[in-house]
Amino acid sequence: MKRVLVFSMAYLPLNVGGAEPAIHEITKRIDPSEIQFDLITCRYDRRFPRVEQIGNVTVYRIGLGITAPKPEDLRKFPLHLNKFLFQFLAPWKAIWLHFKHHYNGVWALMAHSAGVPGALFKLLHPNVKFILSLQEGDPIEHVERAMRPVWPLFTRAFTSADVIQAISTYLADWARARNAQCPIHVIHNGADLMDFDDALFSSERLVPICARIGKQPGDVFLVNTARLVPQKGWDTTIDALALLPPKVKLLVVGGGVEEGPLRERVAAQGLSKRVVFTGAVSSDEVAFYRRAADIFVMPSRTEGLGNAGLSAMASRLPFIGTTVGGMSEYVFGDDSKSSYGKTAWEVAPDQPAEIAAAVETILADPAEVQRVTQNARRLVEERFHWDAVAAAMQAKVFTPLFTTK
Repeated sequence: MKRVLVFSMAYLPLNVGGAEPAIHEITKRIDPSEIQFDLITCRYDRRFPRVEQIGNVTVYRIGLGITAPKPEDLRKFPLHLNKFLFQFLAPWKAIWLHFKHHYNGVWALMAHSAGVPGALFKLLHPNVKFILSLQEGDPIEHVERAMRPVWPLFTRAFTSADVIQAISTYLADWARARNAQCPIHVIHNGADLMDFDDALFSSERLVPICARIGKQPGDVFLVNTARLVPQKGWDTTIDALALLPPKVKLLVVGGGVEEGPLRERVAAQGLSKRVVFTGAVSSDEVAFYRRAADIFVMPSRTEGLGNAGLSAMASRLPFIGTTVGGMSEYVFGDDSKSSYGKTAWEVAPDQPAEIAAAVETILADPAEVQRVTQNARRLVEERFHWDAVAAAMQAKVFTPLFTTK
């Protein structure tokens, strides 16, 4: 049996993006008799225990916390200090745990938040294998600018890794640009498994959600379930809504740092009666809100992969999106662009008129919508399913790494 220590700034039940569920979905599919996982993360919420078992992962929480933090609190005092503290507290915690458990490998989830702890541990324990996972969704230039104060250690995360897993070709290219010399494998994330279960979302079960958002017969709801941050292009969708007829409305699922500015933008354009903000909701509820809507709109400005988009395609929603970063690996606006055919209606970033035109096109051609959404569903089932992701991690990362002398 092997033992692996994971570095991740956030982890379940706190869910701030697509990376945290990825660890859970992968580790729960790996037999504990083969690999057991420990994980060091921040204790953002004081209600969370310092040590907890979640599936095949023993979670150790460190750092500063408050009671029941909201998403926006993570960027405020004192919780915003965790990003700095984690870089150095996590390696010290890891050294203590390694003395106890004798790890075969360490696994850093995202270079910008956990690469430094991984690199420091590898520096002190060169015989322990080092896995680096790239899941970054923020603009690369923003990530690199933020890491300038610890640049030598940040770049060392790439150069000292024994293997790198990237969730898109876009991020794999970034690893090469940072002079990574180890094997680099593109292994995508998967869609939310709930979204594959069509029977779960019966019309009867969606009635309460439709009532909650005030959906009336004839309404057409646009939706996005990505984080409320600037790079997701929420402002572009709001501007597009202003170009569409009153029956078209927008469902904003979840919370985030941009909620206040987005509410102000909605009010300034006189759209308050056409936009519904749900506030923070559980991950299970997100899937039901998605199914209650009609068109998924994700005009991202940058994207590592875009887990929300994959779940939308699994949900059979017509998808309007850009092809920035990793989104180019599943957003195909033409039959000639993939063996699966057309999977989405492609738009450029910051182009609300293109979104509005795509919505009108979708509403005018139900037969084409059925064809395209079937293509997208087949793509996600075959290439972006967590069973396949976990199998690829085992075959390409863990097994070769731990059988190499």
